[in-house]
Amino acid sequence: MQRIRSKLFDLLLAVWTVLFTPALAILWLCGSPERGVRLASRLWARGVLIGLKWLVGLTYAERGLHNIPDEPCLIIANHQSTWETLAFLILFPDVAIVAKQELLTIPVFSWFLRRSPMILIDRESGPKAVRKMIDESRAALAEGRSVLIFPEGTRKLVSEPVAFKRGVELLYTKLDRVVLPVALNSGHFWGPGRSYKRAGTISVSYLSPIQPGLSGNEFTRRAEELLEAERKQSWPQAA
Repeated sequence: MQRIRSKLFDLLLAVWTVLFTPALAILWLCGSPERGVRLASRLWARGVLIGLKWLVGLTYAERGLHNIPDEPCLIIANHQSTWETLAFLILFPDVAIVAKQELLTIPVFSWFLRRSPMILIDRESGPKAVRKMIDESRAALAEGRSVLIFPEGTRKLVSEPVAFKRGVELLYTKLDRVVLPVALNSGHFWGPGRSYKRAGTISVSYLSPIQPGLSGNEFTRRAEELLEAERKQSWPQAA
């Protein structure tokens, strides 16, 4: 039965995405205003999360809300599932997500990525990609938008320890902003290697902020330790 519910959700996701095609045309005719594009993307993401709740039985619970800084910050999160790329549009409505350029191959979704706008980088371009990431992150923060990055670079199995790719330490040192670590256990329900989505409650834990001023190496060590400790003790609440 759970497999059937998961397949029904996949169908709903496809239909829900196609239904947004007219919205693209309207926004394009209006000059693709950033605020309107972000509002539409949040509406789309909220519909996806509602579909997950009612068809799959998958929801989420937030912990540590008091740790969220009052000012725009750098958000780092472990990456186990497609779920968090959708949910963060709701959790942080005006967030600028650092995303890989390969996502531009996804119809409809790619249009919103370009015009929200998100920070799209070509990981194969090396130093050029890092400079672009830093410059566009600074611009987003100056506009009052927090910046989200998944330092592991790609989705990881729930059994794999947290390990950052190179680059996030430079972002930390150059931006000189408070960092909010966010730990998720979404991979237990919707992750790589799973043939269907499971019912349950995803844990979204906002951990103690990391202040600016550390060396890049010290920041990476502390951030990895915080996320790894939470990963080990964050057992899923399955339905």
